[in-house]
Amino acid sequence: MKHLGTVLGAAIAGIFVMSVWGAFVQAYGIAGGWFAGLIIIGTMWYLNHYVGIHNNEGAWVDMALGIGVTGFMRDVFIKGGQAGVESLPTLIVVILGGIVGGITAAKLEKYLAEKNGEKEEVEE
Repeated sequence: MKHLGTVLGAAIAGIFVMSVWGAFVQAYGIAGGWFAGLIIIGTMWYLNHYVGIHNNEGAWVDMALGIGVTGFMRDVFIKGGQAGVESLPTLIVVILGGIVGGITAAKLEKYLAEKNGEKEEVEE
């Protein structure tokens, strides 16, 4: 049941982001974008993480993945399969960026652990 809650929570966040955020930006400019971000992401984060809809056990997946998948599939359903094919170069670059970011974060974490480990040894 937790997995279903995770999928539904991420999908609801994605639907609001893809449907409402743009309308706020068009109506109120940058301030509308900030307001939409605060209201939509803040509310959905509260529901998905604090209330416990989101599955926090096992593999951790952020709401951004659910929002991205929802946006991708929304365009595929509305505009057809060609919209999915046209977005593949962007998806590839985003995936490569995620891989580079993950590798960088792991190396930084390892470096900081080694640095703190050496510091503790010197203090003793």
